[in-house]
Amino acid sequence: ITSAVAFDVLPLKLHPFSQSTPTGLDCVGWKRRISSPMITDGALDKTALTDDVGSEEDLYEDFRSSNHRYGHPGGGGEQLAINELISDGSVVYAEALWDHVTMDDQELGFKAGDVIEVMDATNKEWWWGRILDSEGWFPASFVRLRVNQDEPMEDYPLKVEGGKEDDSGSGTRRFGMGQTTKDQMRTNVINEIISTERDYIKHLKDICEGYIKQCRKRADMFTEEQLKTIFGNIEDIYRCQKKFVKALEKKFNKDHPHLSEVGSCFLEYQTEFQIYSEYCNNHPNACMELSRLTKVNKYVYFFEACRLLQKMIDISLDGFLLTPVQKICKYPLQLAELLKYTNPQHRDFKDVEAALNAMKNVARLINERKRRLENIDKIAQWQSSIEDWEGEDVLVRSSELIYSGELTKLSHPQAKSQQRMFFLFDHQLVCCKKDLLRRDILYYKSRINMDDMEILDVEDGKDKDFSISVKNAFKLHCRDTEEVHLFCAKKPEQKQRWLKAFENERRQVQLDQETGFSITEVQKKQAMLNASKQHHTGKPKAVTRPYYDFLMRQKHPTLPTMVPQQQVFMLAEPKRKPSNFWQNISRLTPFRK
Repeated sequence: ITSAVAFDVLPLKLHPFSQSTPTGLDCVGWKRRISSPMITDGALDKTALTDDVGSEEDLYEDFRSSNHRYGHPGGGGEQLAINELISDGSVVYAEALWDHVTMDDQELGFKAGDVIEVMDATNKEWWWGRILDSEGWFPASFVRLRVNQDEPMEDYPLKVEGGKEDDSGSGTRRFGMGQTTKDQMRTNVINEIISTERDYIKHLKDICEGYIKQCRKRADMFTEEQLKTIFGNIEDIYRCQKKFVKALEKKFNKDHPHLSEVGSCFLEYQTEFQIYSEYCNNHPNACMELSRLTKVNKYVYFFEACRLLQKMIDISLDGFLLTPVQKICKYPLQLAELLKYTNPQHRDFKDVEAALNAMKNVARLINERKRRLENIDKIAQWQSSIEDWEGEDVLVRSSELIYSGELTKLSHPQAKSQQRMFFLFDHQLVCCKKDLLRRDILYYKSRINMDDMEILDVEDGKDKDFSISVKNAFKLHCRDTEEVHLFCAKKPEQKQRWLKAFENERRQVQLDQETGFSITEVQKKQAMLNASKQHHTGKPKAVTRPYYDFLMRQKHPTLPTMVPQQQVFMLAEPKRKPSNFWQNISRLTPFRK
């Protein structure tokens, strides 16, 4: 941190260490050396801008070149406090929010949930840290500073004055006014939850009033469709969070924060928090649209003018739009920490425990929906590779490939057995035939509606319905028409995999009904359109980088110059199991064209 960076701010005050929003977003409300231009009910009032600082372009250039970083981590109070603590010999811990896959021997690799000792935070983007015997650089935005910095690590003995170990245990120590250390730790976590929620509401308000409101006044620059792409349903999130904050504040005990009972608030709003799913799914589209617009100078100037007029901190619009994605992932971490410092006898214990599980489920549901939406493009590409396709598109009813493989099929006793490739999606089983000469080509033959079917396990031996001897067989029986399809696998384990797959298909359908998961008609049509274009060109679609580039821009001459792609992909979401879509589909030859 250099002395050349100047500030005209309110006196700094200590506050709990937290990064519940992108680095720098917690320093809000600082005074700026600017006069607020006026925005009329019509377009942006350029006269007001030019009276003091010239045109929009001049305003933007003046502030960009002035080296002011209002509330930015490069000069923010929190980072300054971190470095002061480190220089004084204090130990500062941070908790990993996402996996950091080490691609360089100078970087520190870790998994979500690992605790890192921060040893140097002078750079705003890359910090130097240590885990056990390993040291290295790591992205500052990948961690959340622990609320209770004075709490010892589980692997380190508690120190008291004189450097001796305290054998009495932290649970019995007193912390002023008769509070135990654990009560004080709970107070810190409660205060952090309340303060970060208030800050988050401020960020959402700034986005809605500082950006969306002004964009709507410029119909010559933005269509409603563009605004929906850029901002998603963030206004719905803002309305939801305002109600949530009010509920939290009602449960907040100002005199004795550790007695606050906030767990019930999270339980009450767990269903409403599912609106984050739509926002998170749309976020890559928002980044790409912003990337496209900001290649034109007038949009860069306009967005910067909006930020200055709203007196927002010096972070670009894409940084603010990342906040909701990160926020929903941090609730489980905050609740886990709160539960850790809540005694089982506390009236809030059961609610906090239930709230933690509930918010984990919300985050899991959001990630699952995101994965499902990513899969629809792959399903559309698969369908476009099938010859002689008939009937409706797979995406009309399905959004998930459950299982696929080769089976021998018999539809009625007099029919000849047929060896076919089968693809089990939610709601339907698609049957294809391999080309006799070119085995890498599949032809569409038929499909079975799984909603009308029941699965029957068939013992080895002579089947009464078909009057033939079977092995590794099972049947699909239609309840309405009494239609029966007999299938035989080559091996017993293959049969068991299919029976399990049918169970999973029904479970998936039921879960989608319970959670209300669906794919919009626009998303389906777009996926099929993209697949059709790709199929006609015969070339794989180029991978676009704007989404990844938006999430992380960390460059420094003495630091790692880029973030590994796997790691960037994980930035906006917690760990999840990898999709098995391509594991199921990779064995199919059509993709080897």
